[in-house]
Amino acid sequence: MNPDHKPATHCVHAGQPETEGPVVTPIVATSTFRFRDADHGAALFAGRETGYIYTRMLNPTVKAFEDCLAALEGGTHGLATASGMAAVSTAIAGLGSAGDHVICSKAVYGPTCTFLTDFLSRFGVESSMVDTTDLDKVRAAFRPSTKLVVIETPGNPTLAISDIAALAGLVRERGARLIVDNTFMSPILQQPLRLGADVVIHSLTKFLNGHADVIGGAIIVKDEELYRLYRRALNHYGGVLSPFESFLVHRGIKSLALRMQRHCENAQAIAEFLESHPAVERVHFPGLASHPQYELARRQMSGPGGVISFELRGGFDAGRRMMNATRLCALAVSLGGVESLIQHPASMTHAGMTEDQRCEAGITEGLVRVSVGIEDVGDIRADLEQALA
Repeated sequence: MNPDHKPATHCVHAGQPETEGPVVTPIVATSTFRFRDADHGAALFAGRETGYIYTRMLNPTVKAFEDCLAALEGGTHGLATASGMAAVSTAIAGLGSAGDHVICSKAVYGPTCTFLTDFLSRFGVESSMVDTTDLDKVRAAFRPSTKLVVIETPGNPTLAISDIAALAGLVRERGARLIVDNTFMSPILQQPLRLGADVVIHSLTKFLNGHADVIGGAIIVKDEELYRLYRRALNHYGGVLSPFESFLVHRGIKSLALRMQRHCENAQAIAEFLESHPAVERVHFPGLASHPQYELARRQMSGPGGVISFELRGGFDAGRRMMNATRLCALAVSLGGVESLIQHPASMTHAGMTEDQRCEAGITEGLVRVSVGIEDVGDIRADLEQALA
């Protein structure tokens, strides 16, 4: 695959066979692989030869998909995991040790915060939740023991945007690693590795798959040593993606560029509608000039994405009534699918965070999040309008 091809071309062709054979990578549904002889098996286990041993370790269908992910993100290697949280936990725990310190965005997926504060803390890894949109605050949070900075940009659910290139420079100066959760943008709209990040993670469940029928995650890296470290960690943690799910997401990615274009167009129109509605107090969306990091978003991202959060006048009670009144927008968690979804972060996706953590992250009781789908934008608007009424 030509690395100079544009992302839309990689979506269709990356990871696919380039010589004779099937146009689409087949599902290799096997748990184990036959060796030529005893010496061949020993050579594979010793690393003297490359090949397939056991699907938890590597599988042709999964490998083709991982190569596609690497091409899309501008990395050298991808690793497919069983869920987005398997990617988060493997990426962080795979590099962390007892006594290490992690800096993490305040505006981040709730279970990422919980994993750091409730689980890794049991093993001697300390963490600080920081406003990573403010470089001075990140700089002040560094300790001699800081090994990782983990950011999600745009952040979930407030859409706060962190400067990846500036953070990468700061982190590199301190001898640490930068992990970027790129789920909200997808590689079509943002490529953190090209901006200096060390590791990119995704929930494949969201935009990359795009059809709300697969749970999966991914880690993408440029560094060969880092890849070997993560591959070994993932093999032992065991949170790998199956060949069937790899096939489904690989298929879903073929339409990713087209879907992201529609998500962005629809979300921009809906955000502008919401910002002008008298019942809405505030809208958080990178495509609006009112967003505090609007100019950074224009430099760092090639589109605003498909997720909006907003606050209603009347707080949570008004939001609850509105969410119960939608008909087209489904009241459900997750995001990035072809269908529009609406939910309440404080009581749903971020309920695992403490009230203080949510307050610090700007997740108010009245915040509502909408994942804008690819339906007709007039129909989405009409549904939100009747629900607001």
